[in-house]
Amino acid sequence: MKVLYFAWVRERVGVPEEEISPPREVATVGELIAWLAQRDEGYGAAFENAGAIRAAIDKAHAPHDAPIAGAREIAFFPPMTGG
Repeated sequence: MKVLYFAWVRERVGVPEEEISPPREVATVGELIAWLAQRDEGYGAAFENAGAIRAAIDKAHAPHDAPIAGAREIAFFPPMTGG
């Protein structure tokens, strides 16, 4: 699956996007965040406050307990504000 990173998540990870193949036991957005956080220091810094990370599966906002099976694209970004 393709993973996209935006704003400070991208800055800490060091890449705007990548193709990944998480292990089968990684079944939800939250589990994917935990798995990514263990990859290296940059990922750990990006996902250290997992509750602050927002996600989208195939361009639709998704909660952390959303299943990722069949997803083609998952995006991670910080909370957005604006007017």
